[in-house]
Amino acid sequence: MKFTYCTILLLLFGAFTVNAQKVYKTSFKSEADKIIFVTEFKSEADMIVFDTKFKSEAKPYSGIWFWTTFKSEADWKIYFTKFKSEATLKVYFTKFKSEAGMK
Repeated sequence: MKFTYCTILLLLFGAFTVNAQKVYKTSFKSEADKIIFVTEFKSEADMIVFDTKFKSEAKPYSGIWFWTTFKSEADWKIYFTKFKSEATLKVYFTKFKSEAGMK
């Protein structure tokens, strides 16, 4: 019974969490899928992000982002805001791949 309950929770959590890792930076807020605020502290972030140079490392739910130059290739189009209150997602950029992921 406990196993079934945990499985259902994991499936529900998976349906509402982030699964995009190939990102494109847009200059227009209206065109963005997510509005991002970059935090100075890990404790404030919803997601800890590591930038990679390899598209193959950018996997769903990993927090490892590959920046694409083509809008059509991206899973997410993002817009960076200076205001925390506008953000749909708060991120912290890390230098360590092992820290990447959802909080």
